Amino acid sequence: MKIGIVCYPTYGGSGVVATELGIGLAKKGHHVHFISYKRPPRLSTFMENIHLHEVNSMSYPLFEYSPYETALASKLVDVVKYESLDILHVHYAIPHAAVAFMAKQILASQGIRIPVITTLHGTDITLVGADQSFSPVVEFTINNSDGVTAVSRHLAQETYDTFKITNDIRVIYNFIDFNRFRKEDKSHFKMAIAPNGEKILAHTSNFRKVKRVEDVIKIFKQVHAKIPSKLLLIGDGPERIHLENLCRQIGLCSEIRFLGKQDAVEELLAVSDLFILPSQNESFGLAALEAMACEVPVISSNIGGIPEVNITGKTGFTSEVGNVDEMSHNAITLLENEDMLNSFRKNALDHAKTFDIENILPVYEEYYQEVSEKVVA
Repeated sequence: MKIGIVCYPTYGGSGVVATELGIGLAKKGHHVHFISYKRPPRLSTFMENIHLHEVNSMSYPLFEYSPYETALASKLVDVVKYESLDILHVHYAIPHAAVAFMAKQILASQGIRIPVITTLHGTDITLVGADQSFSPVVEFTINNSDGVTAVSRHLAQETYDTFKITNDIRVIYNFIDFNRFRKEDKSHFKMAIAPNGEKILAHTSNFRKVKRVEDVIKIFKQVHAKIPSKLLLIGDGPERIHLENLCRQIGLCSEIRFLGKQDAVEELLAVSDLFILPSQNESFGLAALEAMACEVPVISSNIGGIPEVNITGKTGFTSEVGNVDEMSHNAITLLENEDMLNSFRKNALDHAKTFDIENILPVYEEYYQEVSEKVVA
């Protein structure tokens, strides 16, 4: 098939999932056309069957804000027509689902029928989409997509609860590529980070308030008081300055490393002992899944779709949002019991394998075919 994928070119979950999906489909022989305003970070090298179409929106004195949505719609029309796409798959409802609907109507007026699938990722429903400024458009475009998927059962149900949805929402989980995310011997790397055999805790996110990275540091403070340990904070974002100040206040700057955005996050996970994800809102928890694929148990909140990924008492532990003391206790319990830690490592890997991209790709291919046949009929 010739597949158009519209996504944000960011390190966030929706952009990562869309990019990895496209890469996986291309490896299976499909021709994948990414349409975005810049190259997604994981498209770092030339790959066969992958094409990138960058959207350029014009600057004009009349426009206070560049009309990106209009430029994107025009680009979609152009790519669908001249690349003869079979299907459009848009990730994150705002504004991509609405733009795809507009492009579809333009193409229909020219006698071209293109199926559109919208994948809901989380905050496009739970935070932004639920705002009255956007909700009528989000509801309309979900109901007028030819296919709709959500990355967890929790998100699908929350979408039904938030909007008046008449369309079917298919749950297709996020996935992991085990060719990339797997446990490898990085002992020399681990020695550089923890030269005295300290335990290594890790967290990766975009450092927004919703990720509660401050709780990560508070958890680490309690763990460090009991167990020699280091903390790796991977990512960047608006909370970083506040977090750096917090590290200085508690006197643990030498034990906490801010590593910024990392393309090879799997190398850092490979040397970690625990992954901390205390988020206030997670529709799936892709970062937790990446850690589990590298045999790293997870200490997390029990919000959203996280419990579908991190099975408490088996692959890690879940707690109520903000319960730093319980999360700290669970982390210390695991790190102090090597047998339990090793058992949880194995369980984390076994559960992560159910989300192997090799299992999820055929589900998407079948869904593409199903939606295409429905539209053509």
